[in-house]
Amino acid sequence: MTTFDDRESAFENKFAHDEEMNFRAEARRNKLLGLWAAELMGKTGEDADAYAKEVVKSDFEEAGIEDVVRKVAGDLGDIADADTIRKKMAELLIVAKGQILNEV
Repeated sequence: MTTFDDRESAFENKFAHDEEMNFRAEARRNKLLGLWAAELMGKTGEDADAYAKEVVKSDFEEAGIEDVVRKVAGDLGDIADADTIRKKMAELLIVAKGQILNEV
C-alpha cells in the first residue's frame, strides 16, 4: 500500500467515525428534547421516556430537523413555538455531544 492509499483509508475511516458520532449526537439530542417537552406537558417516568422515544423515531420521517420540530410543536401546542424548539435543539445538541464524548 502506498502512502496515498494509507491517507485515503484514514480519511475514509475518519469520515465514517464522524458520521456515526453525528448520528448518535442527533439521536441523543432528540431524546433530550423529548424529555424536555414531556416535562413541559407534565409527563413523568415511563410516560416521559415513551414520549422521548416517539420524538427520536419522528426524526426518521425526512432529512433534517423539521420533522422533529413539527412533531414536538404539534404536541406542545401553545406551550412552545417552532423557533423555541429549534433553539432548544441547538442547545441540546451541544449537551448531547458532550455526553457522548464523556462516554468514550
